[in-house]
Amino acid sequence: MSEVTWDDQQAINSFGKLNNRLHELRAELNAKKKLEEDYEDASNELMISDEEEVRYVLGECFAHLSNEDAETRVNQDLEEIQASTQTLKAEEQQILTEQGKLKKVLYAKFKDNINLEEE
Repeated sequence: MSEVTWDDQQAINSFGKLNNRLHELRAELNAKKKLEEDYEDASNELMISDEEEVRYVLGECFAHLSNEDAETRVNQDLEEIQASTQTLKAEEQQILTEQGKLKKVLYAKFKDNINLEEE
């Protein structure tokens, strides 16, 4: 077995940190996906609604908005969620690329003596 140098340990630690961030990101992405679905459902409901005024949730309270204003607001919020999701996906790809580089280096040195795969 190869000796673990300080640089090797730093690479292993970096991989672990990236892996933790990847799990956090994926949890955030799942939450954003659910939120996006909820906003799409709300948008659809507003389109078919025949009411003049609707209650719109702002934080922990409701505000009365015209159907048109609520629809605009939902669509703006949905766009923000989608933009945030794209940013998170880009970060996820960046992490996967960096992990791939670290795996290549670490597996080249340690072969079967290290396991960097998810279980």
